[in-house]
Amino acid sequence: MLKTRFIAVIILIASFGVGYFVYTSQSSESSRNFKLGLDLNGGTELVYKADVSALGSGDITSAMSALRDVIECRVNLFGVSEPIVQTESVGGIAGQGAENRLIVELPGVTDIEKAVALIGQTPLLEFKLLKKSAENLTQDQLKDKTVADLFEDTGLTGRYLKSSQLEFNQTTFEPIVGIQFNSDGEKLFASITKNNVGRYLAIFLDGQSISMPVIREEILGGKATISGGFTGSTGREEARVLVNNLNLGALPVPISLISTQTVGSTLGSDAVKASVDAGMWAFLVIAIFLILWYRLPGLVATVSLGIYVVINLALFKLIPVTLTAAGIAAFVLSLGMAVDANILIFERMKEEFRRGRKLDDAIREGFSRAWLSIRDSNISSMITAVVLYYFASTSVVKGFALVFFIGVLTSMLTAITVSRTLLIAIRTVRTGRVAHFLFSNGFTK
Repeated sequence: MLKTRFIAVIILIASFGVGYFVYTSQSSESSRNFKLGLDLNGGTELVYKADVSALGSGDITSAMSALRDVIECRVNLFGVSEPIVQTESVGGIAGQGAENRLIVELPGVTDIEKAVALIGQTPLLEFKLLKKSAENLTQDQLKDKTVADLFEDTGLTGRYLKSSQLEFNQTTFEPIVGIQFNSDGEKLFASITKNNVGRYLAIFLDGQSISMPVIREEILGGKATISGGFTGSTGREEARVLVNNLNLGALPVPISLISTQTVGSTLGSDAVKASVDAGMWAFLVIAIFLILWYRLPGLVATVSLGIYVVINLALFKLIPVTLTAAGIAAFVLSLGMAVDANILIFERMKEEFRRGRKLDDAIREGFSRAWLSIRDSNISSMITAVVLYYFASTSVVKGFALVFFIGVLTSMLTAITVSRTLLIAIRTVRTGRVAHFLFSNGFTK
């Protein structure tokens, strides 16, 4: 008895400490502030259309994944808080005929021009072979020709780029840009140069040919150079800027901005206030119901519910979880499930109490019998959350699933451990009318 009460005191003190951490860590200078999504914090959403017309259906998924990684890397370098970068396919499956989009959410950035500048016009790097039929065309004949008429795609683009660096020609001392391909790009580059010795391999940057060397032999090692376009007093600076942009990420496919949406900070703060109010009212109503209907166990459940709340809030800060309106809704929903677990326990206790068991035995047996139902229902809910998170295509749904999973897991643990410990700690060996009233429920006396 004394040991259980000591553990109960430790739980209460630890919970107070966690609550104190949650409260004091929420400040403008703290790195432990809650991470709020676009709908709560305000910010900008940019939607880009990706041109995948030059890719085969089997390459689109990997190209869009590479595009997302590149843009996410660029945005993170600017220190935007919790940016969300995702891809989606509109009008069909991810393949020919579907419109592939890149969606960038920048919480806290409400200036659209600034948001677009953060993404930047990342260079599109391409390697194309000059068609044999175009090698002997005159200048007059070339005027009416398009890039597609003159060059053929090799499939080698910036998506295979590993790194780039500023170098200098050993003879002319002019700046050149050295590029290194990754393992896949190295193999592709070696194949292209091996099978096309004597042909011109043009290097295109944002659709403009900047260099067109002749392939003399197979090139192994995955290294190439961009030269010839960096002359004059500004040549070195132009080459340096190109190196930086390529290292930040050359786009695997061209993109064009098709829509923007701004969520003002006022709307975001209103959404936060409404969400917090909804959570507080939900907790208050639940607490009143528990205390009025279940009396002393209901009071214990309310305390346990408060501990559940502070544990969840601490986890949201520490993981951290990006909270959206949908995520807060999932948290409130899991709050209801935490109540369900306590109700199952109390109803089992009532049954045991009516069978004539002593209070101590009724409490232990009630928890023991309720555990299987609580375990099964919560595990099924967590499985649903995992499946929803895994197959979700949007960050909103993923956020909902993640918060719901954390909430259900925490509610199961607090109902079985915290509620049980606190209730056993305050139990009484007396079985008089007062004890019977405090541990009964509803209108039972």
